[in-house]
Amino acid sequence: MREGRRGFRAAALASAAVSLALALSGCAEVDTTAPSAARAEAAHGAPAQWGTVDCREAKCVALTFDAGPSENSARLLDILKEKKVPATFFLLGKRHIEKYPELVKRMAAEGHEVASHTWDHKILTRISDAQIREELKRPNDAIERLTGHKPTLMRPPQGRTDANVHAIAKELGLAEVLWSVTAKDYTTDDSALITRRVLDQTTRDGIILLHDIYAGTVPAVPGIIDALKERGYVFVTVPQLLAPGKAEPGKVYRP
Repeated sequence: MREGRRGFRAAALASAAVSLALALSGCAEVDTTAPSAARAEAAHGAPAQWGTVDCREAKCVALTFDAGPSENSARLLDILKEKKVPATFFLLGKRHIEKYPELVKRMAAEGHEVASHTWDHKILTRISDAQIREELKRPNDAIERLTGHKPTLMRPPQGRTDANVHAIAKELGLAEVLWSVTAKDYTTDDSALITRRVLDQTTRDGIILLHDIYAGTVPAVPGIIDALKERGYVFVTVPQLLAPGKAEPGKVYRP
């Protein structure tokens, strides 16, 4: 795991800052749907479809984790269970799902949304259609074997996507989910800094991007949860954030 994690960190440090800035600044030419728009597009008066939280009324926020499972995921799941907070996990296949299958099962069993971050973190806009399908299909199949449910959501590596990726995602029954809050935890192991970055950026309907593969991230999670709860936020999964709307394959969602 350490070798894979170092490789992921090196790649992230080399290029992620630029791509994240593009995705979050709106410079990337990607049409996105906000959670509020997804809710408004649903049938008028439809009830919330997941649990008791209605994000048309509540001040909701979605906590998401990319690139796991890892050796840190069990502790993260313990924290989420203790705090009674659901999360959305965008999982990698190679060296992650295949190495920690029991953690994938646990995520699903404990009520978290299990989704895809591709098989090997290839940048989807730089590879062939056949490779895109492989990157998206393999983790879906692995997750379905482990949990009994095929993912309906995926997060493209570095947030890089285009019309071609949308079309293939639609073909495979996947919606894409970007984010509005990033702690850039791939650049630091300082848990206090990670916490501050999240708290400074979070607003209603926020989608928070974290990575549980990095040493400073999981220790920051309890403080993030407590502080946002004090501000009146309710934690939900991404599907809950969109309810009573549903994520539509081929669409891209971002606050």
